[in-house]
Amino acid sequence: MGQNLYGYDWTLPYVPGGPYARAISPQQAIRLAAQHNVAIQYDTRAQAPHFRYRDENGKEHEVWFEDARSIQAKFNLVKELGLRGMSYWKLGLDFPQNWLLLTDNFTVVKR
Repeated sequence: MGQNLYGYDWTLPYVPGGPYARAISPQQAIRLAAQHNVAIQYDTRAQAPHFRYRDENGKEHEVWFEDARSIQAKFNLVKELGLRGMSYWKLGLDFPQNWLLLTDNFTVVKR
């Protein structure tokens, strides 16, 4: 299973040909929510944290990202489906708890 370790910050409303979503680290997402004094919600269906905020220009944004709960949900799915592994991309945007969860849930084999 492929797994990202980052999130996206979308400017709303979406306009075809408009700005793309900006990739952000989980730490950046948390700082952004704190900076704009908004609560981080958790979508139990999507198993992911998210929030909305307004920027300095009055534009609304929606942010979805990964955290320890969302990664644990993906690890549970890997085990439930009997998958043989998973791969990450964008390692530079990870969060420290991920590596602790990874070693708590799986035996990592390096070849």
